[in-house]
Amino acid sequence: MRAAVYDHTGPAAEVLSIAELPTPVPGPLEVRVKLKWSGVNPSDVKTRSGVRSRTLPFPRIVPHSDGAGVIDQVGEGVDRARIGERVWVWNAAWQRPHGTAAEYVVLPAPQAVRLPDGVDLAAGACLGIPALTAYHAVTVDGGVRGKSVLVAGGAGAVGHYAVQFARLQEARQILASVSNPQKAALAQAAGAQLVVNYRTEDLIQRCLEATAGVGLDRIIEVDLAANVKADLALVRADGDIVAYGSGAGEIAVPFLPAITKNVRLRFFIVYNLNPEDRMRAVRDLSHYLETNSLTHHIGARLPLARIAEAHELVEHSRVTGNVVLEI
Repeated sequence: MRAAVYDHTGPAAEVLSIAELPTPVPGPLEVRVKLKWSGVNPSDVKTRSGVRSRTLPFPRIVPHSDGAGVIDQVGEGVDRARIGERVWVWNAAWQRPHGTAAEYVVLPAPQAVRLPDGVDLAAGACLGIPALTAYHAVTVDGGVRGKSVLVAGGAGAVGHYAVQFARLQEARQILASVSNPQKAALAQAAGAQLVVNYRTEDLIQRCLEATAGVGLDRIIEVDLAANVKADLALVRADGDIVAYGSGAGEIAVPFLPAITKNVRLRFFIVYNLNPEDRMRAVRDLSHYLETNSLTHHIGARLPLARIAEAHELVEHSRVTGNVVLEI
């Protein structure tokens, strides 16, 4: 099978290549997915570039955890009725050497989730990390029903879904921060009632005005290192800052503003959701897909052979929305 691979970290154009690998065969309780699309996420880029570690956990890696396609083989113990099922997959490359940037991937059967017939397979490659991250950020610790929410980066791969989930979960007030008018339009269409361009407007002033000076019940944060001071100025007493990303590995948190407001700071990574949270997220996401309640914003669709370009788009934030590769 054709697959994208790398065996050392570095710039995308230097380390990524296309190779012929043996086609995998599913073992007991596994399925094989003939992939149509592979999703590219910041975590894929960071692993390949060596941001987290220059030492790879495996001698050779097929990247990407997200993807979508059709089950074409099942292993012992899996219902053969699943053959031919359209699916999206999660955690394909998490602690494994074989991700979705390939013609086939073999996974434990629960990691291939049925995709409703009316949903574009390309959108299926955007669900495992972006959509599930957004869902958990919105619903964790009691959720946002009846609350005010600020989604930082409300037009991004995660933020666009987070705005929608906040609306679907009946948040009282949804605000989003963006960096240009095009992103503002995306966030507004997703359900944000107030969109603030942080490059041309005073984010703190606009958000405090919108909440009558009280502040936000929850802030969903894409870059805590860049925004922690603003978040602490904006969150209300006993409010939540839910952080799923940061532009720096170590962050100085102003202690006095945080403690005087009794702020709850929640960190999580979608790869490590506990089984109960994962099951709930997959179940509810499947419902929203079945009912056509979500819109998906794919910023770039490229062929597998252009994987280095796709990584560069994500790495340098050159596109708004999700980046997917056609296999």
